[in-house]
Amino acid sequence: MQQPRHFSMLREFQLADWFTLGNAFCGTGAIFAAMRFLQEGVVFDLMIGMALIPLAFIFDALDGRVARWRKSASTLGRELDSLADVISFGVAPAALAYACGMQGGWDWVILSFFVGCGVSRLARYNVTAEQLSGDEGKVKYFEGTPIPTSLVLVIVLWIAASQGAIGSQLWLGVLKIGPWQFHPLVLMFALSGVLMVSKTVRIPKP
Repeated sequence: MQQPRHFSMLREFQLADWFTLGNAFCGTGAIFAAMRFLQEGVVFDLMIGMALIPLAFIFDALDGRVARWRKSASTLGRELDSLADVISFGVAPAALAYACGMQGGWDWVILSFFVGCGVSRLARYNVTAEQLSGDEGKVKYFEGTPIPTSLVLVIVLWIAASQGAIGSQLWLGVLKIGPWQFHPLVLMFALSGVLMVSKTVRIPKP
């Protein structure tokens, strides 16, 4: 009797999965760039980190197209995609926002809320994907905004950084509410988080 083969990560990978890993690589690089900026204070490092998010978006778009082209969609690929998206479009934008100056206690709460919404959004999609599929087995719409829409937030941060509007010069200034500081610009992350977990917002899936 032939013994079943052990699960081999590399053996099970499809071509699309490598694009997904490229997405995760870019998101991780963006986090490291934010950390390096906080350590060295070189704005160019921060800008490089922000530039990696659009690249992650490209990888994220390509992995689905490659999977459909190769007819190689799998549960492993879907889980990899979600994990990569959490890094690149959840944790990385929050880290970049923190590096830009959203470092008050209330900022931490809102940025953490944003990441939590992104994680919840992806988990809900993975669970409900089959329910939302039509007869042809394809999901026709997103419930809530997809987490890659956080690219818009990173573009806003990039514009602010390019104009020197980071740190103490962050747009909309800073408020002291109770024991902690609060930067009003962080509310765009709160709005993004709410839209991601909304069940009433439905966006057609290409």
